[in-house]
Amino acid sequence: MSLSRPSSVVLGAGLMGRLLAWQLARAGHAVTVYEAGGADAQGSPARIAAAMLAPLAESAVTESSVVEMGRYSLQRWPELLAQLSQPVFFQQEGTLILWHRQDAGEAQRFARQLQATQEKLPALPTLQTLDAAGVSQLEPSLGNRFTQGLYLPGEGQLDNRQLLAALLHELQTLQVDLHWNSPRAPQDFQPGTTGQPDWVFDCRGLGAQAQWAQLRGIRGEVARLYAPEVTLNRPTRLIHPRYAVYIAPKQDHVFVIGATEIESNDLSPPSVRSTLELLSAAYAVHSGFAEARILEIATQCRPTLPDNLPAIRRLGARTLQVNGMYRHGFMISPALLDAVLELVREQTTTLATSLDLHMETVPT
Repeated sequence: MSLSRPSSVVLGAGLMGRLLAWQLARAGHAVTVYEAGGADAQGSPARIAAAMLAPLAESAVTESSVVEMGRYSLQRWPELLAQLSQPVFFQQEGTLILWHRQDAGEAQRFARQLQATQEKLPALPTLQTLDAAGVSQLEPSLGNRFTQGLYLPGEGQLDNRQLLAALLHELQTLQVDLHWNSPRAPQDFQPGTTGQPDWVFDCRGLGAQAQWAQLRGIRGEVARLYAPEVTLNRPTRLIHPRYAVYIAPKQDHVFVIGATEIESNDLSPPSVRSTLELLSAAYAVHSGFAEARILEIATQCRPTLPDNLPAIRRLGARTLQVNGMYRHGFMISPALLDAVLELVREQTTTLATSLDLHMETVPT
């Protein structure tokens, strides 16, 4: 490690690990990354995710603190993306919520949840109620397929795989010391002692279960389709009594479709039943999906703490664990990133306090 500047070790090169290593290197740290898998992030949930940035839509399944982290991060993403030398698809065309007539009761319940969030967090863009003409105006390809909908302006999305690749390029350009297929744990380092890094950051997700026993996996199943006959301008969610399907349109008629959420660390291939339900729901939104080509059907296990909320944990004075982002990794990661960077600079973080981000110290 260089003696002339701060040195940091980052464990894990998924979304959080790459973001943190990149920003630390930009801040002048000599950074070393250890990753249990390869450079392609095959083992990371971030590679499978839809990367929707939808704090109001997600308020139906999470706490106000996560919604606030999402709102903060939605403002930060354009600033972060502007620092990258490779382009990353990003849009902020809002979220469209749809339902079939028989699911109107479920939709009303969902709308009440969003309205309650808006009353609590008035800075969020105002929810809009749509009739058939309003739905058709936003998404002409849906025609008169839906008679009602909700529009959540200002919400966004990005391309997860382009981002992971662009971050890898930045790490290489900044000469970050990258060690692939090289699992490490916090106890392998004694930060602050001679010959050791100044800081250690554990961003391993479920890889940190041995040191953070409360972590558990939430399995999700996601399909990537190429559908040249489908045009959707924004992420679209379909309300259903058993599962809420999302369709996230990426560039060149590629769509990421997901729904299932299962308490499990199981990474085996998706079941026939869940795949049929996922694809049938997509077809129910747009018949053009019938002729789509299946590029990939994959599973992921997202690292989740008992309260489904993220946390930053101190293991000693200069070892930090960042984990528990659940299904909200892309939506909230800039907030966690900035809180960690503030901790490194100031030894405290007012941002974490303002966002009600859980912080704890593990007794040594």
